[in-house]
Amino acid sequence: MPARTGQEYIQGLKERPREVWIDGERVGDVTTHPALRNGVKSVAALYDMQHDPELREEMTYASPTTGQPVGLSFLIPQNIEDLERRRNMMARWAWASCGMMGRSPDFLNVIFTAWAGAADYFAQDRPEFKKNVTDYYEFIRENDLTLTHALLNLQTRRTATAHDTVNEDVALTAVKETDAGVVVRGTRLLATLGPISDEIAIYHAGNHRMGEDASRQSFAFSIACDTPGLKFLCRESIDVGRSHFNHPLGSRFEEMDATIIFDNVLVPWERVFLLGDVDLCNNVGSATQSQGHSGHQVLTRCVVKAEFILGLADLIVETLGSGSVPHVQEHVAELITQRDMLKACLRAAEADAAPNRWGVMSPATAPLQAGRTLFGRSAYPRMVEIIQLLGTSSLMALPSEADFDAPLAAELNQYLATDTTNARDRARLFHLAWDVSCSSFSGRQVLYERMFGGNPLRNAITLFNTYDKEPFRKQVQNFLASDD
Repeated sequence: MPARTGQEYIQGLKERPREVWIDGERVGDVTTHPALRNGVKSVAALYDMQHDPELREEMTYASPTTGQPVGLSFLIPQNIEDLERRRNMMARWAWASCGMMGRSPDFLNVIFTAWAGAADYFAQDRPEFKKNVTDYYEFIRENDLTLTHALLNLQTRRTATAHDTVNEDVALTAVKETDAGVVVRGTRLLATLGPISDEIAIYHAGNHRMGEDASRQSFAFSIACDTPGLKFLCRESIDVGRSHFNHPLGSRFEEMDATIIFDNVLVPWERVFLLGDVDLCNNVGSATQSQGHSGHQVLTRCVVKAEFILGLADLIVETLGSGSVPHVQEHVAELITQRDMLKACLRAAEADAAPNRWGVMSPATAPLQAGRTLFGRSAYPRMVEIIQLLGTSSLMALPSEADFDAPLAAELNQYLATDTTNARDRARLFHLAWDVSCSSFSGRQVLYERMFGGNPLRNAITLFNTYDKEPFRKQVQNFLASDD
């Protein structure tokens, strides 16, 4: 099957119903449920872009197996030009959601692509796992599947140790090996896009390491979302059923986050990539450099999101006529600086890319980590704050779409117009600004970006302990030893 269409994606969800729970009720059809259907439509729109005659060459490449067009996020990069080409494709998808969908299909695609390029790594566990990884990569590439993942165990208590605290009554655990596969039981967090994905991947998060005694909680595998015993427990939906006018982001881009429950789920042997080797599982992201490839996708999206916020801010300033106010200029200049810093990190990662030990061209991880840390910990929360500061009372004086068809419409059109914009267009713009900076959708976005890269403290500790600071220390020592 070549790169699929949006309708083919939707049909696949209909044909393979999964066990999804939301607000105490089991969902019958995720493609029609009010809390999920608009997210489904948004993912479907991404797939349709692959068939747009003007975009097809940017979005796909010829399958090495069939010659048919397949998604470009499955391309195993051989040079920097391949990385740039793939980044342009990922930016196209990111702009389709204004950077607001963190789990578009390309995120997991590039991870499994990196794993396939480094398949020998998995053979260190068991020889057959190499074939499992390469076969699975070809399977998702040729069928253009949407994947989610769940990387974290729920913990009954947290400690300051370097490893997660594992309780076998809660954590996802391999409880039995059979001729057919591995039986697992327990829970995992947090499957973004989970209820509307085709498959779910389970492996270790790079900064949530397992201790040496956690062999029964150490594995990597992927299974279909309709696998018996697999359950998705959703949070409250952000899609509140309002119009695109009133809720322009939340009504389109609800990608949903779910807690995953595994009730004695059988994972077929051909879907197992690692099993029981704690070190191999802990290091899979760094050793295969899939961590760098996923970071490349993430930072591409972050740049798009920063550009979207900058464009929104500029429209707010133009609409309110506040461009001559010094502090307004300062705020917009700050957004420009943030965008350019993120872009510089992204380009540095490509410029300093190098082949890994398996010959896969891999982006440099240090600038990617710097950009991701900057974005999540400070830049994006500050971007949201700047939209609030620029919008001020216009974020509150906000008539709904229905108000423009009500008896007050004439007065709204008279009083809410500005020198540059009519009242309806002003309201439409500030509903978007509200969804970016004040709504429940906005709150989830800030939390998502803060925590997307994992525990910030552990990330900082890891960076402190692994970053090569010796060259810089030596320069200081040489200066201190100088007599000149």
